[in-house]
Amino acid sequence: MAIIDSIKEAREKAAKRKFKQSIDLCIALRNVDLNKPENKINIDVHLPAGRGKEIKTCVITDITSTEGLGVHTISKNQLNSLDKKSVKKLAKEYDYFLGEVSLMAAVGKIMGQVLGPRGKMPKPFPPKANIAGLIQSAKTNIAVRVTKVPTIQVSVGHEEMKDEELEENIKSILTAVEKKLPKGKHQMANAYVKLTMGPAIKLKL
Repeated sequence: MAIIDSIKEAREKAAKRKFKQSIDLCIALRNVDLNKPENKINIDVHLPAGRGKEIKTCVITDITSTEGLGVHTISKNQLNSLDKKSVKKLAKEYDYFLGEVSLMAAVGKIMGQVLGPRGKMPKPFPPKANIAGLIQSAKTNIAVRVTKVPTIQVSVGHEEMKDEELEENIKSILTAVEKKLPKGKHQMANAYVKLTMGPAIKLKL
């Protein structure tokens, strides 16, 4: 079954909801020894059709100006005053985090326990980085992580996007994952596409 056919079937079999459902891609890996650091996957994948939604970004910086960029900014002093409850609130409210390199040790200590398991640890950037460019990239990139369990589940868009757009995004992720695996496609056991409230429909790899 072609990817686009699987997307259509996933739409047909999903329960209708009053909220906008996301479209998720699930990939099961095989014969991947995650005890070896080189087998872990930690990449940002470009989605050709974008993520189909507004990406709320939080920038942790003490030097770089974010004025006029439409992001939430946390200074060094504000970072040091955060408690676990505050970090959980930030994790729920923001999709993507950027952190100035000089603050990343403090970020890890204060926010790591909450953001790490959610796959939202801030991406480090140097003081003179093109912060506007990084924020723009956040709108079209998705983080793909494999560290402890040999499975991947990422959002490739939402149900209001066109089938062709979702297909482009899925192909981009499958290609990126295949390139990262030592034996490529042979280590991708199965892949499925599903809506938030729908059954998983198998893709042909």
